[in-house]
Order: sequence, then structure tokens, then C-alpha cells
Amino acid sequence: MRFCAFLLVFSFHLLDYVPIDPVRSPFLVHFATIGAFGVSVFFLLSAFLITELLLKELAETSRIHVKAFYLRRILRIWPLYFAAFYGLAVLAHFLPEVGPTTRGSWLAFSFFAGNWYVTRYGWIAGPVDPLWSISVEEQFYILIPLVIAAGKRAGLAIISGVFLFVSYVVIWSYAYHPSPGDSGEWTNSLVQFQFFAAGTLIALALRGRLPRFPIIFRLIGVPLALGCWFLALLRFGVKSWDAHPTESGAILGWLLVLAGCMLFFLAVLGIDGKYVAGWLAYLGRISYGLYVFHSLIFHLVFVNSAGLLTRISGAFGWSAPLRNLSGLALVLTGTILAAHLSYRFFETPFLRIKQHFSFIQSRDAQTLFSKGHARDEGAA
Repeated sequence: MRFCAFLLVFSFHLLDYVPIDPVRSPFLVHFATIGAFGVSVFFLLSAFLITELLLKELAETSRIHVKAFYLRRILRIWPLYFAAFYGLAVLAHFLPEVGPTTRGSWLAFSFFAGNWYVTRYGWIAGPVDPLWSISVEEQFYILIPLVIAAGKRAGLAIISGVFLFVSYVVIWSYAYHPSPGDSGEWTNSLVQFQFFAAGTLIALALRGRLPRFPIIFRLIGVPLALGCWFLALLRFGVKSWDAHPTESGAILGWLLVLAGCMLFFLAVLGIDGKYVAGWLAYLGRISYGLYVFHSLIFHLVFVNSAGLLTRISGAFGWSAPLRNLSGLALVLTGTILAAHLSYRFFETPFLRIKQHFSFIQSRDAQTLFSKGHARDEGAA
């Protein structure tokens, strides 16, 4: 599920680097546009996993160990996040447009308010921009253990319902007061918290059980999810930038986006692991690194090495589409390699420390640690 969500985001960001003619290839443009909703799938999945583990911790230990939770999240998220952000800041001295250049962006992303900076001032640089979603994740992580510790299941359900309501009030407000260009709606935490609320409510409803959906639902669930997203885009004009449909269209469109995320999630949840190839599961495991690195690799291949790519394609007599396809293959390969090396040599030591603060382990964590590997508990 994580790797598929990453591929959706990957397809969206290729629009920034690979020209696609919307007249000749409208489906490709539309598919890449809805790829942004892969971020929303990540949010829903993360909320579900974190909520389920915290509820299990509450049931088995009669309390939520809030400090331990924060330490686990710090050890999972902060090392790669700060290494990437400050690494891009250093790299910006040698390569233009790859890192933050203003004091305000430095401060905002350093204190996990990067999404609010983008909402107010606009996008910074291609390789940095995906990190806005990590800020939203961290804001959710600050709240969730406190809500469960104070309100238990009932309080969590109420707060989740409130966040859903607030999200759609904010969405209505953006449609009621439209502004030209990118309005900042996509990076607004209050808009994105609907997906965290949905993941939390699903975890509450399932009570730790895996759904046993019929195979027909699993076969059509993902196509139906894509259909919801296409309908939200084509009928109601909802997308991750310049989203200014009518007030009613905004509500209906975003509800379709939410429904698509839930369908995508539920269609995959509970599939027997024997049906999932090991390499695919591993790519999902390193999806955090895939997400963090892919825009940088895009930039290095299609911007910094554009001339070299053109010369090589010319020497082999490749057409422009074939040149772009070869570039995309290079980006995907480079991203997987970077994520693998990061996970193996940089993230894993922190994950091993993280387990010392865990009171509940997922089934995957128990299996993988018995084989000498590390596993997170649902990071973005």
C-alpha cells in the first residue's frame, strides 16, 4: 500500500519535470494530477496504524506512555528529515533551486511548520517541497497520544468527528473566498486532517480486527478509488493546486477524494502476506526514503543533467518520449537505490534504538526483528 501510494506521488511530481501534452495525452495528465492524493493515502494509513498501536498499548498496559511515543516518532522521523532538509540547504550553495534560501523557510521547516510556510508564501524548491507533508504528520503525532490518554476511545471518536467537520468548513471557506493561483489549501493542516480523522475512525471501528472482504471488493476497490479521484477532478475541479470549485462542488469533490482514499485503503487492508511479493513489501518498508529522495533525483536528472540526457538520447537516436522514459527509469532506479542505502545504513540504527521505547510491536516488527531487520510503525 505504501509503495503504491508513493508511485501515485511520483506520477504527480513528474508533471514538474516531464512535459506531457494535455491535448494528445489527456488521460496521462489527469492520472498524474490525481497522483497527489497518494499523500492523503499516506496520511490515512499513518493515522490508522498509529491509532491501532496506541489503543493496543492502552488495552494491554492501561495507559498511554506519551513520552515513549514521542521518542519513537523522533527516532523514526527526525534523522532522515533533518539530514535531507539541511543537506538540501548545503547543496543549494552548489546547485540552484534545490534547497531553502530564506530565513523564514529554515525556521518553519526546522520546527515542522513547513506546510504553513508554503500555505502563506508558496512553494520553495522542488526537492524541498515534499517535506511539507512531514510537518502535517508531526502535528498529528503531537496530538494523538494526548487525545487518547485523556479521552480514551470515546474522546478520540469525538475529536476525530470534530476534525472532519472543521476540515469541511475550511474547504467551504476556500471555495467561498477564491483567490487566483495556488491558494495554499492543499498544504493547510486543517484540510488534510480529514484523512487522519478517517484513519483514526477506521481503527476505532475495526477494533484490531482485520477485515475479511470478498475478493470482488478487493478487485474493484482500487479502480473505484481511482474513479472517485477522477470524478473529483473532472466533475468538481478538486486538485492539489488552484482548487476553486463552487462551495457545493468543493464539499462533494473533497468527499470523493476522502472516499477514494478509504476505498484504496480498505481494498488492500487484510490481504494475506503470502500474496505480496517480498520485494514489493520491502519497497513499501523504505517508502519514507522513497518519498524524501524522489524529488531531488527528479531535479538532478531532468534539470541539472538535462543537457547530458539530451546528448545521450541524440547519440542513440532516441525520440523525445523515449528520452523522457529513460530519464524516468533513471529517476525511479536512483530513488530506490538512495532509499535502500538510507534505510540500510542510516535509518536502521535509529529504528533499533526506537524499539527500546516500544510497548506494543506490530506483527511485522516482531517478524523482521527476528531476522535482524528493522521496521517502523507506520511513518509517512
